[in-house]
Amino acid sequence: MSKRIRGTLTVLFAIFVAMLLTTNGFGQQVFGSIVGTVTDASGSAVPNAKVTITDQNKGTKSDITTNESGNYTRGQLIPDAYMIEVEAPGFRKAVSKDVRVSVDQVSRVDISLQLGEVTQEVEVTAAAPMLQSDRADVATTYNTQQIQNLPLFDRNFQSMELLAPGTQRLGWNHASSENPQGSEQIQVNGQPFSATGFQLDGTDNQDPILGIIVINPNIDSITETRISGTNYDAEFFYTGAGMMNVSTKSGTNQIHGSAFEFLRNNSPGFQDFARNPFNSAETGESTAAGSGTWWTAPSWSCSPRPRPRPRSVPICALTSTPC
Repeated sequence: MSKRIRGTLTVLFAIFVAMLLTTNGFGQQVFGSIVGTVTDASGSAVPNAKVTITDQNKGTKSDITTNESGNYTRGQLIPDAYMIEVEAPGFRKAVSKDVRVSVDQVSRVDISLQLGEVTQEVEVTAAAPMLQSDRADVATTYNTQQIQNLPLFDRNFQSMELLAPGTQRLGWNHASSENPQGSEQIQVNGQPFSATGFQLDGTDNQDPILGIIVINPNIDSITETRISGTNYDAEFFYTGAGMMNVSTKSGTNQIHGSAFEFLRNNSPGFQDFARNPFNSAETGESTAAGSGTWWTAPSWSCSPRPRPRPRSVPICALTSTPC
């Protein structure tokens, strides 16, 4: 085999490996992680401590063990509320509840164990750190409650991007024929709107030609959205302005759902001569169940168009004859 062929095969193999690594990196964007250090009352590390992380809504569990430095890490966690239990011989069992895991974020929970029997339990209250030391990006995160309660024009969740610093809406939009999903053209830090990247559950959600969002999900189906403006991770190398990362709901162990009707009709004067631009109506429902087994969130929208009404016009109005 000649050197030229070997060199070509080496380059192709390197490109293939890089593509695999890139694909794996994209898969991480929908998850979060929990890290921390387990110590005793004196501050010394506790190695080989058993750490159990439980999803409080789904009931799924994962067990890990602290290393020789007392550190533990658990990635690939779906955004939700978690409970952390730490056990070690000669120490009381420590429990920390309501640990929030967000999209593409690291939640740090350091736990100090107290001497005692393993059968004894100590509840640990972990306060949110004042300074995030695990990441350097500047980002804004909105949870389910904020997404559903904040006022949104036309229930378009992408409008929440305007709440992040350095954003500005452009004065035009793509035609509805090429943008039926109602994507917004928003600049981040003065860059073109097409330089903003969009991710939906870890997959690319951006039109490669128009540069707008492809799937504009129903706000009832969103569990969290994270808008990064600067210093975001290298895995988002293809964006030049910002990154909007959206995670949809995966269901819980209880069947539940929601229904809504959205109607805006505040300018009846337009009804007489043209379509009322202030009229819009939307209805929908959402249902979820079963620890991520299924989730559906259909919606329907319509814009009422008044039918023309016949009118009587005097003949004299159409001629020069005085009425």
